[in-house]
Parts: sequence; structure tokens; C-alpha cells
Amino acid sequence: MTFIKKIFQPIDLTKGNIYKVIILFMIPIVISYIFQNIYSLTDAIIVGQNLSASEVNGVNDVSSLTFIVLQFAFGCAAGFSVVSSNKLGNNDLNGVRQSFFAQFILSIIISIILTIISCLLVDPLLSLVGLNPTSGGATYQAAKAYITIIFIGLIGQVMYNQICSLLRSIGDSLTPLIFLIASTILNIGLDLLFIVVFHWGVEGAAIATILAQLISAILCYIYTFVKYPYLRFKKEDLKIPYKFYLKHLSLGIPLAFQFSILAIGLIVLQSTIIKFDIDPTTGLIIDQGPAQLAYGAYSKLHNFFNCPLNSLGTAMLSFVGQNYGANNKKRINQGLKAAIILNIIISVVLIGIMFLLMIDDFYLKIFYSESTITEDVSNLARLNIFSTFPLFPFLGFIFILRCSIQGVEKSYFSLIAGVGELIARVLLCLYAPYIVTNIIDASVVANILVNPWPYVLVCLADPIAWIIADIILGIGCYIYIYRPYKKETKLYKEENII
Repeated sequence: MTFIKKIFQPIDLTKGNIYKVIILFMIPIVISYIFQNIYSLTDAIIVGQNLSASEVNGVNDVSSLTFIVLQFAFGCAAGFSVVSSNKLGNNDLNGVRQSFFAQFILSIIISIILTIISCLLVDPLLSLVGLNPTSGGATYQAAKAYITIIFIGLIGQVMYNQICSLLRSIGDSLTPLIFLIASTILNIGLDLLFIVVFHWGVEGAAIATILAQLISAILCYIYTFVKYPYLRFKKEDLKIPYKFYLKHLSLGIPLAFQFSILAIGLIVLQSTIIKFDIDPTTGLIIDQGPAQLAYGAYSKLHNFFNCPLNSLGTAMLSFVGQNYGANNKKRINQGLKAAIILNIIISVVLIGIMFLLMIDDFYLKIFYSESTITEDVSNLARLNIFSTFPLFPFLGFIFILRCSIQGVEKSYFSLIAGVGELIARVLLCLYAPYIVTNIIDASVVANILVNPWPYVLVCLADPIAWIIADIILGIGCYIYIYRPYKKETKLYKEENII
């Protein structure tokens, strides 16, 4: 019992060996992110093995659309948690509770607003990725059904992410994992029930996802109030000054827009991928388009593989936030260096694993039946992987630098980096294919194997955008993390000399 209690104790990130506390704090987050990705992977695997190629593409094609809405909410939660981290680093437990209350209220408001807006804009959003009733056919119908249900159930996903961000900000990265594992098992069971037994199709996959997330959120809130008495809301919290809410918004909104801007770039990328599956004779989208299938498998695997890198960034958000509250500039600087080294090591391991999974198209067989994996699908998926995975360290740098600069409350740098990333990705997606061909319609799948460069240049939009964002975020970290530490060190040496 003593061992179990110790496991569930929050980690004080302002003390102890830096590598040790970051890794220990990061491990539950990694597992948590992996299980969170299993939600989408489960849908993809069960849908891919049991439904038609059109329904599979429908689920794949809307991933970037759900991403833009959810990432806005997730960015808000991550930004809000900086306040609670700073309060904890300053040993202000009342401030932590009030921050939790403010985050709770703001998250409910945000989820309601996002649900209304996203449900009203389903068709315009689908048109952004090239899906409409005229040309989309069965793929459009499947995509609309799936995304509408996901949007209706946004509140569960928003509130779950808010409570997870709050718990991590106080050093507890294990609790969200425990409830997420249980919820993931529930999601798998509901997927099998709704799709295989009830034959509800893509609607069943969406319903299973939102129900599992909602249950996970409710359980996590109940546990938090029981486990941490100082986080239980009080009547006086209703009188929190509006400026305190504004402080949360000033940190959350820029990061939310940064996350959403990233999603906009991915929407442009998705819409460009779909163009490779347009039949040049009819102008209609091919129902079993290999470019969509290849990119769909690659993107899900990519999201799964960036879990360790993303979790390292999340760990740095709490690490920097707590140490910033404790005014420990030296530890922040040392933590950033340690995270950069860890990122390089993790990235090399992930690249090696990915190339092993490419043997005999094993990774494609995870998502699709044998009949769906054609030679075109296999070749295009390989182009995606070879164009991006070797540059994975640059993606890790984004997570680390963005969360570190956010932890010292300089959120506008995250927004600037997001804009730079968006511009780079959009320009490459829209204009790069013209470098090697006059019109994008000339780059349909039938010609990709002869002239793969238009498709490769579109795939390279991701890593080039990462590098642009890294440069901007690196400048911010130098100004607000490295330079203050060097200045403090210099003053300390001068005082000792005197």
C-alpha cells in the first residue's frame, strides 16, 4: 500500500535530478497519449477491417477537421494550466484551486461555443478538404456522419483534456493515465459492439469514441475531488475577479490559435492529398483513392509515433511552469538542455522502429484488409514515410520549445511560430507541385509512380514547416530562458568577486 501511495503522489518538479524527474513525470504522459491515440487507431483498425474503402476514407479525410476544433480546446487547456503550475511553484494552494475553478468554467463555455459553431459549419468544413455532396459520393456521406457525431460530443473530450492538464500541472501525470486505460478498453468494446454486432458503421465508431471520453472525464473529476481536498471548489471561488479569468485566456488563447493554425495547415495538406485521387476524366473523387488510403495510414501512425515527443513537451510545460513560479532560472535552463538531448535519443529510436514496421507493409496491414492494400497504396505510403520520419527530431523540438516558452508566460511566441508553420505548409502544398508539373491534375495517381516529385514535395510540407517553427521558437527561448539565466549567472559571479 505504501508503494502504491507513492506511485500516485504528485512529483515536485522543482527538486531532484532533472533527467530523473522529467523522465518519471513523462512516462505516464507517454502511455496516456498512446492510449489516447488508441481511440483513433481503434476506430481506424475496426473500420478498416469491417467497412468499405469509402467509409474508411470518410473517417480518414475528416481527421484534420476534428483536429482543428479539438486542438483549439486542447491549446486553451494547456495554456490555462500554466497558471496552476506557477501557483503551485509558489506554494499558493488557494491560487491553484481558484485556477482550477477558472479553468473548469472557461472549458465549459469553450466546449459549448465550439460545439455550436462546428455543428453549424460541418458542410463548409468538409468542403475545405474537397468533400461535397456532388463529387464526394459515399466518402462524403461517411465523413459527414462521423464528424457530426464527434462534434456533438465535444464536451467530453474538452473537459477530459482540461482535468488532465490541471493534474499534470500539479505534478500528477499518473491519474489521467489510469482512467484513460479503462476508458480505452471501454472504447474498444463499444466499437466492436456498435460496428461488428449492431452494424452502425462509421456512426458507431463516432458514438463509441465520445461515450468513452465522457465517462473518462467524469471519473477523473470525481477522483480529483476525492484525492486532492485542496482542489475542491468553494463558494468564494464564485467571486474570482474577472482579471483572473483574463489571465488564463491570455495564456490559453494564443496557444489555442497556435494549435488551430497547425490544424489549418493540415487541412490544406489533406485537401491537396485528395486531389491526387481525382479522376481526370470525370472530375470525381475515386472512392478507393490510394492517395487518401496511404496518407490516412501514415498520418495515424505519425500521430501515434509523436506521442513520446509530445509528452516530453507536455512534461516541460509543467517543469518550466513550476520552476518559473519558484523563480529558478538555472533549473529551467538545465531542464531545456536535458529535454533537447532526450528528444534526439527518442527520435532516433522512433525512426528505427518505423523502418522496421515498413517490412512487408506490416504497418498498412494494421489498418487495412489485404484487398485494400494495392501497390499504389504501398508506394505512396512509403513516400510519405521517407519524406518525413528522418526529420522527426525537428517535430520534437517544436513540442519542447513551444511548451517551455509557454511555461514562462510568453505565449505570443507560440502564436508567431504557428503562423510561420502555417504559411510554410500552405505555400508548399498549394504551389510546390507546380515546380515539377504545370497543373496538379496532371499529378494524379496514374502518374505518381512515373513522376513522384509533386507528391513528395507535398509530403515535405510537414518537416519544412517544423523547421520554420523551430527557428521562431528557438529565438523566443533564447530571449526569455537562456539570456535571463546567463544574466543572473553573470551577476552572481560579479557579486562573489566583490
